[in-house]
Amino acid sequence: MKDSRLVSRTALAALLASGTVAFAQQAAAKPPPMVPCYGINKAHMNDCATGSNACAGQATKDRDPDAFVLVPRGACKRIEGGSLTPGGAHG
Repeated sequence: MKDSRLVSRTALAALLASGTVAFAQQAAAKPPPMVPCYGINKAHMNDCATGSNACAGQATKDRDPDAFVLVPRGACKRIEGGSLTPGGAHG
């Protein structure tokens, strides 16, 4: 009887420890690098300055080819109209 309790407690401790390690690894995972994606913004929803304004949130039109929004690396190429360079040159 003592042996079965010891095995049960050991198994429970191992399960809890493995969950703690998995949680710590997820918490330490770095977010993907963000890159500017031009031409996908909504009016007044751009990130940072553009050639025609000096601050974030100042783009006056949707899908401004000179305004960008930060997206995870690789996502811009999958967004219709998205460009990695200002001015609308797709890339």
